[in-house]
Amino acid sequence: MEKKYVYLFNEGNADMRDLLGGKGANLAEMSNLGMPVPNGFTITTEACNKYYEDGEKISDEIQSQIFKYLDLLEKETGKKFADPENPLLVSVRSGARASMPGMMDTILNLGINDEVADAIAEKSGNPRYAYDSYRRFIQMFSDVVKGLSKKRFEEIIDEIKAEKGITEDLDLDADDMKKLVQLFKEFYQENMNEEFPTDPKKQMMEAVEAVFKSWNNERAIYYRRQNDIPSSWGTAVNVQMMVFGNRGNDCGTGVAFSRNPATGENKLYGEFLMNAQGEDVVAGVRTPNRIEQLAEISPEAYEQFKKICNTLEHHYKNMQDMEFTIEHGKLYMLQTRNGKRTAQAALKVACDMVDEGLLTPEEALMTVEANQLDALLHPMFDPEELKKAQPVTAALPASPGAACGQIVFSADEAIEEVAKGKKVILVRLETSPEDIQGMAAAEGILTVRGGMTSHAAVVARGMGECCVSGAGDISIAADESSFTVNGKTFNRGDWLSLDGSTGKVYGQAIKTIPAEISGYFERFMKWADESRRLQIRTNADTPRDAAQAVKFGAEGIGLVRTEHMFFDGDKIKSIREMILAKTDEQMKNALKKIEPLQQEDFEGIYEAMEGRPVTIRYLDPPLHEFLPHKPEEVAELANEMGMGVEELQAKVDSLREVNPMMGHRGSRLDVSYPGIARMQTEAVIRAALNVNKKHPEWNVEPEIMLPLIGDLKELKFVKKLVTETADELIAHEGSNMKYHVGSMIEVPRAALKAGELATEAEFFSFGTNDLTQLTFGFSRDDAGSFLPAYYSAKIYEQDPFAKLDQEGVGELIQIAAQRGRATRPNLHLGVCGEHGGDPSSIEFVDGIGLDYVSCSPYRVPIARLAAAQAAIKHRK
Repeated sequence: MEKKYVYLFNEGNADMRDLLGGKGANLAEMSNLGMPVPNGFTITTEACNKYYEDGEKISDEIQSQIFKYLDLLEKETGKKFADPENPLLVSVRSGARASMPGMMDTILNLGINDEVADAIAEKSGNPRYAYDSYRRFIQMFSDVVKGLSKKRFEEIIDEIKAEKGITEDLDLDADDMKKLVQLFKEFYQENMNEEFPTDPKKQMMEAVEAVFKSWNNERAIYYRRQNDIPSSWGTAVNVQMMVFGNRGNDCGTGVAFSRNPATGENKLYGEFLMNAQGEDVVAGVRTPNRIEQLAEISPEAYEQFKKICNTLEHHYKNMQDMEFTIEHGKLYMLQTRNGKRTAQAALKVACDMVDEGLLTPEEALMTVEANQLDALLHPMFDPEELKKAQPVTAALPASPGAACGQIVFSADEAIEEVAKGKKVILVRLETSPEDIQGMAAAEGILTVRGGMTSHAAVVARGMGECCVSGAGDISIAADESSFTVNGKTFNRGDWLSLDGSTGKVYGQAIKTIPAEISGYFERFMKWADESRRLQIRTNADTPRDAAQAVKFGAEGIGLVRTEHMFFDGDKIKSIREMILAKTDEQMKNALKKIEPLQQEDFEGIYEAMEGRPVTIRYLDPPLHEFLPHKPEEVAELANEMGMGVEELQAKVDSLREVNPMMGHRGSRLDVSYPGIARMQTEAVIRAALNVNKKHPEWNVEPEIMLPLIGDLKELKFVKKLVTETADELIAHEGSNMKYHVGSMIEVPRAALKAGELATEAEFFSFGTNDLTQLTFGFSRDDAGSFLPAYYSAKIYEQDPFAKLDQEGVGELIQIAAQRGRATRPNLHLGVCGEHGGDPSSIEFVDGIGLDYVSCSPYRVPIARLAAAQAAIKHRK
């Protein structure tokens, strides 16, 4: 039996979204509801996939089905393709199963040619409308199908208007439109070396192929990667009989939302234009009218449209975004879909719909995209100012928000300039742990190197600070006084604006507006907390970050990175003394200086968390990260330490590793220098004992996490250092305080040997940044330079450091969870890598039964909602 690749609208329904795409399924559903939808058919997403499987060729089988359904459409409408007596014109539109606004391209008035246009002009008595429709088709076909310059067509229109001394398109008459048809065809022929196609069937097949091709245009690929849409979905193509809003003053076209997409107010919101077609409303060529004004111009159509809006919103149980056309006073519905809205509007709409009895709280939770909550937590650019700005480059949106400031090139400079009252953007080749104070002082961070999990990205997200990383187009001058990007030079002190949500960089100051959390937030998040199974913890290294995370709803800390504490003030000096110690005695003395500083930090975090669980990871990075590398900085430190410059340089060189991410770091440092683990244990335990004395009701039980463990004997060795030190301190205090020792699972071998490790570890925390790095075998800091080639070649669709690789890394997590719990059934399992704040990764983690995810403070609300949505899906 022949596979069906084409469906009439009346053969489909809303449940066929995967096959018909969102637009096709909704057109079918509206048809089934008896709404005034122009007849048409949908070419399925499977046809798109077959097109790519067949080497970007539409098979004879699909082509014959398209023409068969074209015949059926002719019978339904009583019109015929290429028939001057009663011509059928159609629109050709894309429609993926997920809404991709503006990503895919549309063609209107297909089927028109010289003969048809002349016949329409004569029969309608409105030649302007006939030739306006024709010139629009040439313009759209040339742009969408052939890739000719859209701008040049607009210039030709402007030239005609200038000749006539007019400014509005509406003032162009029939002769002007006819002239535009001729000029457009000449422009087409000059550039394509062929005449404009006049055979409607040829037009049709080229248009369908163009829609298929647009599935893989740059905009679509970028949008898919940003929104986690697989390329395997493909797009459907919708072919629909044209109705004409440009046929006269009793005709029009419009776009409307069933509620205000900016505020969520329960009031029809939209715009329309009379005597216009399709793109005119959104193109900005003419100033549209507010939707309420339609009540005066076409009252019957307006009342009918209001009723349809209400019906659709109740049917889909969601705010709707609709397109319509009015032809000679008669209303036609061209599209409906769930409307995109601001985060503030999304929460208001969800709460209002529950109050209206339209949704249950669980259903309301599913109407808001988890990532949208980001917009509530970070500053954003003034939308009007942003419209006027042009980016100078775009890179990775590493940490959301908007930032505007003057350029500085070092952390010290950032601190100095901020102390003078200035706002700054820190521009670096890449950041390192010693830049943390400067990063905190800056409004935003821009790096040339690094990916979504680079140092800059991870730290910025933890601070809730805007960051754009991996801006490889930027070249920083050797003296760090300027940078060049795409032919433009920016000097120290020049203004720069960063959009951490899109990755765009603007070479000017753009006004920002502060984040706003509405009263609906608490109510909505309470529903999320009632629905989720996963606990949500945070990654926090300071009491400030911890307190912020608690405000956002964190239930504990899943990762305290102790090394970040060492870069604050005098602490760096003590850690450097430890690294540069020549004798055991010098090492002990240095560690004695560090211990009370660490203890003070841990007490601050325990206080901020008020008895909630806190997991502290022991020292993780290689020691060379704590030492300077520039000659002038080495000389300065040598002077501070009373060492010779050459001696210090030799020590720095001896610590430098070929591949430090796989080198002497994590628990390997504790094996080499047992004093480090003992010192950190003293600090953790003493801090907990002190806080428990002050707040006995909190009952703090420290969770000590050992990083980069790969072997049971290694775990036993380091754990013994911890337990001996901890037990002695607790006994000395006469306390019965409990503590827990667990292992990070970052090395693939640890995942495979998890059953053995669970004999010693009380909990596992999956450090998915390193686990991804070591599973794939590439550096997270360097992958950004070659991953784009992998995206282009369709090898990877997502950055595995941003979206968890569920098939590979995910399988290792499942193996470790199963084997670990087989040994220790009550083994506590969580994720503390950056994936802990990614909704698709959270859904995976919930599905395999882990206990918690831990993410940066500003991702906590997103994780709470994503965990609730995952639980709701998994309960179905």
